Amino acid sequence: MTDTLRLGIAGLGTVGVGVVRIIRQKAPLLEARTGRKIEISAVSARTRDKDRGVALQSYGWEDDPVALATRDDVDVFVELMGGSDGPAKAATEAALNAGKDVVTANKAMLALHGQALAELAESKGCALRYEAAVAGGIPVIKALTEGLAGNEITRVLGVMNGTCNYILTRMQDAGLPYEDVFEEANQLGYLEADPTLDVGGIDAAHKLAILSSIAFGTRVDFDGIEIEGIERVTIDDIRHADDMGYRIKLLGVAQKSGRGLEQRMMPCLVPAGSPLGVLQGGTNMVVIEGHAVEQVVLRGPGAGEGPTASAVIGDVCDIARGLRLPVFGQRAETLQEAPAARSVLPAPYYLRMGLTDKPGALAKVAAVLGEAGVSIDRMRQREHTGDVATVIIVTHKTTRTALDEALTAMAATGVVQELPVALRIEAL
Repeated sequence: MTDTLRLGIAGLGTVGVGVVRIIRQKAPLLEARTGRKIEISAVSARTRDKDRGVALQSYGWEDDPVALATRDDVDVFVELMGGSDGPAKAATEAALNAGKDVVTANKAMLALHGQALAELAESKGCALRYEAAVAGGIPVIKALTEGLAGNEITRVLGVMNGTCNYILTRMQDAGLPYEDVFEEANQLGYLEADPTLDVGGIDAAHKLAILSSIAFGTRVDFDGIEIEGIERVTIDDIRHADDMGYRIKLLGVAQKSGRGLEQRMMPCLVPAGSPLGVLQGGTNMVVIEGHAVEQVVLRGPGAGEGPTASAVIGDVCDIARGLRLPVFGQRAETLQEAPAARSVLPAPYYLRMGLTDKPGALAKVAAVLGEAGVSIDRMRQREHTGDVATVIIVTHKTTRTALDEALTAMAATGVVQELPVALRIEAL
């Protein structure tokens, strides 16, 4: 170990530039807190001559991130390129194989390859840190692996995509339809190049997969997550939920049941006055429930240059201090494969559907629900569009399996004109 911790940074986008700025501006503070100088040896990006608003001339340059990851003057490889495979994965593996510690913000790579990377890192005695991969500036990884290590975690839930929260709260506050707010978010640069990563729930599901592994001692299982985006949430759903005292959020939930590990990322109704219900704009929130601590609520910015770079630097500082922890809170070889359980825990549901406006239509729907064992708590008929009437139903607690059985049967009744929207009402 040298007195100076030397970094190689791959990826000079928003977060990478933020990391460079912190190291340049706060070097004495970082040294005072870690006992070591932290310096940048070299960097890598797709374009060398781009003006990034920060001086890079004093650093070495590598066009190939794999070459950067294996340089002799790099102790810690900082991967900020993104992408589940390709250069990011290749360079990370190269760094670990060369005995380098790694800090990454790459949620997709960890969600899909986390187990293999953890096994590699631990076999080489290397640190693999990733606080910035989940919830931006919120130190949720550190909370789970360190502060709450004495707890049996019972549930993890939260809002983990700021773009979706911005869209839903903007619809709520301005009374605008989804399509208008989506375009507004796009113009503001909030959406990924592929918007389905955001509004389709995939980005947030990557984060949930990582949190689930730490919380429950299981192998990362992104494929086991039920994913539903916010594309079908309408301004009418927002208003109906508001009338009942709820807000709609893209909510990630992970919990264990007798059948396995339940992981879902989908729009849900939450009480309007709850911490999640009052969450505004692009802010993230993660709620952790444990047997001893009961409930911890972590709230903060989920993205952006400063918050995400802050998380990266926090990991770098831990490495500088010599902190070594298993990647997912316990040795990778001890992580269990948990069967995926599909929404087995019962809950009430909000249903919106368009029915043919004729006598007996509601009775047919009620009969189908009853035959599937789904009990109706309340029912309202709302506005008409031509010969189609919008009907809102709130059920008593039921399983998603029973509800899906009823929704499938409804299609055969001849009275359902619009595919029903079904949103779980989550207890907090």
